Amino acid sequence: MKLTTKLFALAASAMIAFAAPASAEDWAPDGPLTIQIGFGAGGSTDTMGRILGKVMADNTGWNIIVENKPGGGGVAMFTGLSQMPANGKTIGMGVSIPVLVQLVQRGDQLPFDQDSFDYLGTIAKAELALVAGKDAPFDDLEGMIAYAKEQGQMPVATMAPPQVLMMNATSRTKDAEFNLVTADGGAEVMKLILGGQVLAGFASGEHFPYLESGDMKVIASANQSRLSYAPDVKTFVENGVDAFVDPVFFLAMTKGTDPAAVAAIAKAMDEAVKSDEIAEIVMNAVKGKPINMGPEGTHQMMIDGLSAAKVLFAK
Repeated sequence: MKLTTKLFALAASAMIAFAAPASAEDWAPDGPLTIQIGFGAGGSTDTMGRILGKVMADNTGWNIIVENKPGGGGVAMFTGLSQMPANGKTIGMGVSIPVLVQLVQRGDQLPFDQDSFDYLGTIAKAELALVAGKDAPFDDLEGMIAYAKEQGQMPVATMAPPQVLMMNATSRTKDAEFNLVTADGGAEVMKLILGGQVLAGFASGEHFPYLESGDMKVIASANQSRLSYAPDVKTFVENGVDAFVDPVFFLAMTKGTDPAAVAAIAKAMDEAVKSDEIAEIVMNAVKGKPINMGPEGTHQMMIDGLSAAKVLFAK
């Protein structure tokens, strides 16, 4: 009996060991991991995403590929991600506000909602500015609006739907017309301004070198508060336009991904976000410090953000 009992116990232990799911420490990808960035190459999201992928690969030894999937301020990429198999091979990186506004504006037309993903964490919170070339015939939002009225309209570059909504709100509130030009990301906005195709555009860090060189100037803060690096520049709200955005850079995977994979990737991401390399690139990109809210905190950020977006951007 004792021998039988012992053999049964050993067999049961073996069965449990084989049946138990892998832990985050045990999990590793069986092939390349791909980080899909919802904006074009050269912008702040792209820059931070590529450094994040590099640091994660250096720390773990994983093969990580970074690719751009621009469109709709990241909505095109997250649409594709939501419909992929939950195989733990693809990570999406985007910005919260464009996704949340689209969920408010046309959520019934999208194949996903804020609960359609397994969230990994965040990298940073962005300060969004409306900027113009140094020779633009205005120095602030009030002057830009006056110029647009005088000219009949004025070209402005946007890189995500929330910025379109902000400019539409400005048009309604101030009775001014703007010709909105869509760009794939902040790098393209810079090219449009410097090339003279538009007089102003939105940027979340791509403009810093041009501010330092004197080739650009800040016209307004698109955040709820004034910009940390331009405290004398008023917000849209202070100029009488009741609209603002507070974008957060975040990463997520397809809902239903193996919890061990989510935990392992989230852990690798958290370790990378704490690195000096990420601190440096975040400071260069958005003039701030890295912020990782973790999986649960990122999900809650999206839930709370959706409630705020409904107030600001509901039709």
